[in-house]
Amino acid sequence: MRRVTRNLLVAIALVVVALLALGALPSYLGGGDPYYLTAEPIETAEPAADVNNASERRWPFLTSALASDDGRSDPYLSDAYGIKEWFTHTPFDEVDALTRQTPEAATDDGVRVRYDGAVYRVEVVQP
Repeated sequence: MRRVTRNLLVAIALVVVALLALGALPSYLGGGDPYYLTAEPIETAEPAADVNNASERRWPFLTSALASDDGRSDPYLSDAYGIKEWFTHTPFDEVDALTRQTPEAATDDGVRVRYDGAVYRVEVVQP
């Protein structure tokens, strides 16, 4: 194998390893503040986003908040530099997506959702 070809293959392998590390590493970062997605039942006749068919893979924080006894999702631990948000799924992403899907369901601090016939106010909180 020629030297140039070998160097090219090594460079490509290093790029692939670096990209894989960038995809996996942010999920292990988590020394920052915990954020939770909370789902609080409310009484309202205003529009709400329908989340009855929300999947756990697409909406992990929303589904865990709706399924929990206290209405709080699993924690999302931010990192100190804000890099993790670029590569991982956050509860902020879910609230933004629900707001874009149903703009009239947005509130000042979150979004209203309809699940199993009840309406919830969903928002990101930091205890």
